[in-house]
Amino acid sequence: MSIPRDFRGKVVVITGAGGGLGRALAHTFAEAGAHVAALDRDARALEALAHELDILAVQHGTQRMIAVCDVTRLEDCQAAVTQVCGRLGGVDLLINNAGVAHRSAFAVTQVDVLRRVMDVNFFGAVHCTHAALPSLRQRRGMVVAISSVAGFSPLIGRTGYAASKHALHGFFDSLRTEVQDDGVDVLIVCPSFIDTGIDRAALAADGLPAAQARKTTGATTQPAEVAAAILQAACQRRHLLLFSFTAKAAWWLSRLWPTRYAAVMKKRLQSEIFPTASHGTPSP
Repeated sequence: MSIPRDFRGKVVVITGAGGGLGRALAHTFAEAGAHVAALDRDARALEALAHELDILAVQHGTQRMIAVCDVTRLEDCQAAVTQVCGRLGGVDLLINNAGVAHRSAFAVTQVDVLRRVMDVNFFGAVHCTHAALPSLRQRRGMVVAISSVAGFSPLIGRTGYAASKHALHGFFDSLRTEVQDDGVDVLIVCPSFIDTGIDRAALAADGLPAAQARKTTGATTQPAEVAAAILQAACQRRHLLLFSFTAKAAWWLSRLWPTRYAAVMKKRLQSEIFPTASHGTPSP
């Protein structure tokens, strides 16, 4: 049986730390006694987070650092990890949280929008993991990938988003087989709908913010709840976290009755893509 992990005094790197879930993760791990390195492309969001982490660092006797990092640029990720190793000694836990969403029918979506989603959600995680892996191996650390219900099931109007999250599952499930003998754990997290800015800033077909409001299925969870569950799952060295009843139901229904699952999600969410749809049929 695996020995539970304890993140007190460990170095935790979080991408997309300026956003809702990233910020909650930074707070949660700092309160657990970890040294937090917060990465984000938004310098102003990082500065605001830094002030909050300074208070927690005094309370818990920890250190913190921030670094502006665009995860779509491999060189940015390499530079950020080099800074973390230089200032904090290494990487014990990497949380690949940076992400972007989109909501639009594939037929009218610019291909560059889909490429942007893949660059952030998939290649961003690949870049950061590649940069941090030598330190993670040396310190027998852990990698967390923030996926989604869209990572294991179809989701209407989110072809690029679902593709990026499905890719995360294939990549990190495979990576686990390569690094587990080195003592490195890999956890994939699949929340359902979280109350964060990622969907409020979702891209539309033309790459601009989506005007149509997001629809949800099941209860919307708060970032702090998800962050606490991720900390617990990481301590338990789990491979998969299905957070919320909705995520668990989606996991099983999409496997046991996939056609029914697809039909239910289409009925619930298609008005995002076809606002004038009636009785399940898009207007011409």
